[in-house]
Amino acid sequence: MATVWIPPLVQALTNGTAVIESPGDTIQEVMENLENTYPGVTARLFRDRRRLQPGIAMSVDGIVNNEGQTLPIDVNSEIHFLPAITGG
Repeated sequence: MATVWIPPLVQALTNGTAVIESPGDTIQEVMENLENTYPGVTARLFRDRRRLQPGIAMSVDGIVNNEGQTLPIDVNSEIHFLPAITGG
């Protein structure tokens, strides 16, 4: 199962859980399984299947990725959702 790291601002929907194991072959499948257990998580992280919400970044196995929910993953993938860093 993939390991999903939930950002602090979304942990209210996961009962404070920061790291969750979820099955799936794509980000979409992982998110559907998370959504079944923690309703509202997907909407908090994604606008639609292709785009993350503004201010959220996604890293899959250490690589920041913008492919959205269509990205295939391995069974042991680590998925991190992080607040995007801005500034100047």
